[in-house]
Order: sequence, then structure tokens, then C-alpha cells
Amino acid sequence: GESLRLEDGSVLYEDYEGYVPYGHQFRDNEELMQTLASLEKSYKETGKIEYLSDKGLILIIQGKYKEAIDLYKKIEQIQPNRYSTASNIGTAYELTGNNSEALQWIEKAVKIDPISHFRSEWIHINILKAKIKGEKYITSKFLIEQDFGNKKYPVSDLEKEELFKLRGMIYYQLNERISFVKPKDKIVAQLLFDLGNISYLFGEKEEALETYKIAKEYGFDQPILKERMELYSPPVIDNLERKAMREIKHQIKPTRKARLIGIFVSVFALIFSGLIVFVFRKKILLTIK
Repeated sequence: GESLRLEDGSVLYEDYEGYVPYGHQFRDNEELMQTLASLEKSYKETGKIEYLSDKGLILIIQGKYKEAIDLYKKIEQIQPNRYSTASNIGTAYELTGNNSEALQWIEKAVKIDPISHFRSEWIHINILKAKIKGEKYITSKFLIEQDFGNKKYPVSDLEKEELFKLRGMIYYQLNERISFVKPKDKIVAQLLFDLGNISYLFGEKEEALETYKIAKEYGFDQPILKERMELYSPPVIDNLERKAMREIKHQIKPTRKARLIGIFVSVFALIFSGLIVFVFRKKILLTIK
């Protein structure tokens, strides 16, 4: 899964693998406070704007949106037209409910760096426009400029490569958004439903079902959801088991790494022992005799 390392070397989050968006797994508040202190100290010592920018990101995570906005505006004065400044101010404004101001900053961010966030910020722009225009714009067609039909099985005219790219974009936007937006939320619900449809089209029915379930949790209540959830019936597992499975997936990389290191050490020890026996074989034989 994705991870984010800050300028001071600390890791802000490490995500689960796959295309089911659970949101970023941020560090706890105590660790965040320690990181804040580290960033402030490093900025005073070096004057590097990156430390200040990372501080703003942590303020957003802590829900201190006004402080974050003020800080990023200060950064904008010191070093204008940084992508992260425009993007994070836009995010902070959106989280305060000021969607018009958020839209201006996100559009500015896209002009600065059109390929950022896996080229997915056009979805963010559409989300903000839908919020401003009203609920009737919360549709697949408006948000992601695609539709997967209203029959039992999802359909798409997109080529496989285009669909794959769209899947990554929606996942990225959702994973960011779910980190801050809790159920229920109509836009998140709609995008989750769309993401589930794409997972189904790729034959990944278990991921599709899990994504549909989160869509339901976020308030997607159209009858088509039930039909598509019934397209795959996994073994019955309770919420505790599901959470445990996610944790196992999250830990799989470090576990594999540790296992590989263990195997390497064992093999090396075996080879080294064999080499010693080979070199001193005559002495060993004499000793045995």
C-alpha cells in the first residue's frame, strides 16, 4: 500500500494493499505531536519550507483547519505557487465547508501540477462543483464522467487500460477522502459504488463486494446495490475476522521481508559451516581417528 514519509524522515501513514479504500492509517496524536515538534525544530534550524508544509498537513489531520490555512498562506507568501500549498489549502477549506474557496485553490493546484495525485484531481474538482451545484449532480456521470448502467451486472464502454487508470484515480480520491469524511456522505457513497463496479468488471468480486459494503455504510441506498452485492457470496465472516484479515494484509510486506531475511541468514550459515568443514576436513578426520 501507499505510504508517506515526511521531510524529517518520519512516516505519516502506511496503507493497506489493494483497491478497497479504508483511508490512511495515520499515527496517533501523541506521535503526531512529536512529529510536529521535530518539524518545527528542523524548520528553525534549516529554513526549509518543506518542514513548514509538512507541519500544515499534520494540522489538517488534527482537525486544526484554520491554523493550517493560515500557515499555508504564510508559505504562499514566502514561496508562491507551490503545488502542495494550493492543494492543502483547498483541502482545508473543503473540510471547513467553504467549497467555493476550496475549488479555486484545487484548480490552481492542478494548473501548477496537472499530473499530481495520479492525475486524479479532476475528480476532486468535479466533487467540489457537485457540492456547490447541489445533490442532483452527485452522479457517476458528473463525478467521474462515466456510468456503469443500472442493470444487474455493471457494464462499461471503456478499454481495459482506461478502466484500470480510472480505477486508480477513484481509489486515490476515495482513500484521501475517507481519511477525513466519515459516514454518511452521498458523494463518497456514490464513488464507492462506482469503484465497486470497476472491481467487478475486473473480475475481483471479493474486492467489489467489500467496496459495495462500504458504499452502503456511507449511505448508498439504491436498489441496484443489493443486486450487485448478491453477485458474489463469500464465506460468512464477522466484522472482527474481517478486520483481522485487513491487518494481516497490511502486515504482509514486513512479514515477508523478515521471513526472507531469516531464510537468507540460515542459508548463509549453512554455506559458511560447509566451507569450514571443507577447508579443515583433513584435521577433522585426523581428530576423529
